[in-house]
Order: sequence, then structure tokens, then C-alpha cells
Amino acid sequence: MPTRTARTAWNGSLEAGGGQVELTSSKVGTYDVSFPKRAADDADGTTSPEELIAAAHSACYAMQFSALLGGAGGTVEQLDVKADVSLGPDSSDGGFKLTGIVLTVEGEVSGIDEATFLKAADDAKAGCPVSKALSGVEITLNATFVS
Repeated sequence: MPTRTARTAWNGSLEAGGGQVELTSSKVGTYDVSFPKRAADDADGTTSPEELIAAAHSACYAMQFSALLGGAGGTVEQLDVKADVSLGPDSSDGGFKLTGIVLTVEGEVSGIDEATFLKAADDAKAGCPVSKALSGVEITLNATFVS
């Protein structure tokens, strides 16, 4: 399996500076980052590490879940996966940490029942490589089967 690369060019201080994150391997884009906008309610066109982690987690989970559903005899018509990644204070060192991730999936899958869907949803949460990498963060799953 290949290694994927992203890079960030940063200028200035944490409070006044900013940077650009380049998705180097795919060459699909370069995105602005800044700490003040990272901590603001309105990102105003600027991404953050948490949003990028959410993107990675939702995509990885969708792939893992799709594979497990197929292995259980299901045919995936559609999966809608959302990941909400929260940042908050870290009381252990006064910095910040990821305080939680909520995965929300709604799936339309034929050929299986709801119990099989829900088991595959839980197994995908545990088996997704990004979930494994983020094992130090509480990950909550909300799964809805659409028949």
C-alpha cells in the first residue's frame, strides 16, 4: 500500500499567523488554516486539523463498513457517513486535545436485516484504520438502517 502525503506551510505566530495545507499525493487542493479560525464557531472558508480528521474518518469508515456489509451478503445502495470531531482543553497539560468523535451513518442496504447492519456498523467502527489510529479518543456511533 502506498504512503500518502500532505504538507503545511506556516508563517507567523500561532495567534497572528496562518498557513496552507496541501494535499500533496492527490494534488486535489490547498486549503487555508489558522488558529483563530480553528477556534471560532464560523470557519469562514478555512479548514482545521479536526475537519481534516473528520474527512479522513468518515471516508475510511464508509469503506470499511461497505466491505463488511458486502461480506455479510448485503448490497450497499447508499451510505451517508458524517464524522463530528471535537477539540477541547486538555486538563493534563493545559493544551488542547480531541475530546470526542461522533460517527453518524445512515445506510440503505438490501439483502440483510437491521441486526446484521448494526453489527457490521460496530465492527467497522472497531476495524477502520483511522478509528484504530484514533483509539485514544472516545468514538461514538449512531447507525440508522433504512429498509
